Amino acid sequence: MISFIPLGGASEVGASSFYLNLNGTGILLDCGLHPRKKGKDSLPAFDLIKDKDLDFVFISHAHQDHIGAIPYLIKLHPHVRIFCTTATKELASIALHNAAGILEKEMNQHPGMIPYTNDEVDMLVKSIIDYDYGEEFELSGLLSSCTIKVSFWDAGHILGSASVLIESSEKTIFYTGDINFSTQQILAPADLPEKKIDILISESTYGAIDSRNLPDLKTEVRRFVKETNKVLADGGSILVPVFSLGKSQELLGIIAGEIIAGRLTDSTIYTGGLMRAYFKMYDKFRFTTRRKNKNFLFSDVIQENHSAIRNLNHFDNKNGIVLVSSGMLLEKTASFEMAKFWLNMKKFAIFIVGYMDESTPGFKIANSSRGEKIKLTDFSKECIVSCGVQKFSFPSHSRREDLIKMIDKLKPRSVILVHGEEDGINWMGRKLLARKNELSVSAAEVGKELIFN
Repeated sequence: MISFIPLGGASEVGASSFYLNLNGTGILLDCGLHPRKKGKDSLPAFDLIKDKDLDFVFISHAHQDHIGAIPYLIKLHPHVRIFCTTATKELASIALHNAAGILEKEMNQHPGMIPYTNDEVDMLVKSIIDYDYGEEFELSGLLSSCTIKVSFWDAGHILGSASVLIESSEKTIFYTGDINFSTQQILAPADLPEKKIDILISESTYGAIDSRNLPDLKTEVRRFVKETNKVLADGGSILVPVFSLGKSQELLGIIAGEIIAGRLTDSTIYTGGLMRAYFKMYDKFRFTTRRKNKNFLFSDVIQENHSAIRNLNHFDNKNGIVLVSSGMLLEKTASFEMAKFWLNMKKFAIFIVGYMDESTPGFKIANSSRGEKIKLTDFSKECIVSCGVQKFSFPSHSRREDLIKMIDKLKPRSVILVHGEEDGINWMGRKLLARKNELSVSAAEVGKELIFN
């Protein structure tokens, strides 16, 4: 018998964590924090498995909404063994160390959460067991006599991202994690196993987005270059809010490539913060992961450190392209502070290149226009949008049609839809059920157990 219980990340994006019990072997698929919640509310619902066996954790990739809660899980289940790809292990070390420092500084904003130390992160990371893509390993839970075979498959989302294939004597389970079948600037699209799947646990992030509104990469790069050249020619600077891991590497790769090709004005590129540590990891693993251009090095791209700039008027005197986190312009981040300055600058522009949650300042800016009055937060003063605002699409998640194609190829008997908003999950569910075959489709709900015989 197989039991599936979502602890987080079911009908929303955030705190991804899914419990599986395969005939006595307890498994957790991801263990993340919710980026827009505070304190204990940001954690997965660990109480749901407090009396259950937990042997292994399989981590799909190193974004905080998939790994950020691991230090808290370890306090509750100190003997659990954690597995991921080799690149994810090194990226997780950077991400968790950074999170430890932030938590220590902002303890008053995280009620009920006990901070963890950098020494604890070091111990945790050393205990993680890493494997390369396609490398099969066998495991058996403490209270189970059955052996499972596990392997990681390139998910095409960010460096090190993996889907997880779990094979037992009774069922074969495939967990997509965050998966991307579209071409990106740096990474190759996802890779799938040539196996019949019984249970598919699939993300549905873009399930509600009409793919006709998602242009191909070449078209969007041309538009990005055109609009960037306009702003630079007018003497303005461009603020590009990005996630430190994944989106910043894709955008810097695009910018550098277009400058080399002579299509984009050669200007100052500003980067800073955590993304610089991740650039080094992308360089380090370029020959051992599926890259489109293994000879491209981020270290070869000349960059100025925006973190060292104290007077934002610098960007008026020396204009350029500024890649800065957080990607959603969250309050008390570098991107938020810069955005407040940018909004007052007529020659400047803010380019939105990724997903913006409706509750974030980034969403408000993304949906504003020049001359409009907006409030970035409930407690901030109203301001006029004087700069230009442009939206671009550089997705790192699969189009919904590609997810349907994946399901058609893998031919699972059961599909569980996770990691998406309700509208997206409903769209995918309707599409799958309309096929009138014997496919079972379930929408995951936190705390709702699904049983498979």
